[in-house]
Amino acid sequence: MAQTAREAAIPALAEVFREHGYEGASLALLGARAGLGKGSLYHAFPGGKAEMAQAVLDAIETWFETRIYAPLRDEPDPRAAIRRMLSETETYFRSGGRACLVGAFALTEGRDRFAERIARYFAAWCEALARALRRDGWAEAEAADLAEEAVSAIQGGLVLARALGDPAAFGRMLARLRARLIPGEAAEPGG
Repeated sequence: MAQTAREAAIPALAEVFREHGYEGASLALLGARAGLGKGSLYHAFPGGKAEMAQAVLDAIETWFETRIYAPLRDEPDPRAAIRRMLSETETYFRSGGRACLVGAFALTEGRDRFAERIARYFAAWCEALARALRRDGWAEAEAADLAEEAVSAIQGGLVLARALGDPAAFGRMLARLRARLIPGEAAEPGG
């Protein structure tokens, strides 16, 4: 089945928001990167830039639910689910070369506009990881603390890798995180 113009535009719109933030993403830039003229852009997204951002956040939420959260909650082997989370995280963020759009929105003017969506993204990640850690034998409070620490480390690792211009810093952080989340498993360079 062929993609609609709206579906096809979402990845390009996401990258514009990643690079320029919500406020800095002009309609001209969004349209140009999506390959849509102003009329086509408004036909696909009648609600304008806010609808574009919501569609991008929907796509991110769906990807994370499918690839990260559901396996953490449902995979019978919690360690396999945690390994998958780390691998998928490295792939999604292009080994530290891609900023977290939800995290970027949390730090800019987009925070107020999308506060509920932003909070839900981070809470879902922490909750799903804590569930996997509990299934792996961690006490409830320790699992919650470690999950929060892990999500914080991932976000901080992304910022550090971008700030240093060294995407490998993200891979090193993921390797350390792997050893922390799965005791007894050696950290492997690069995740």
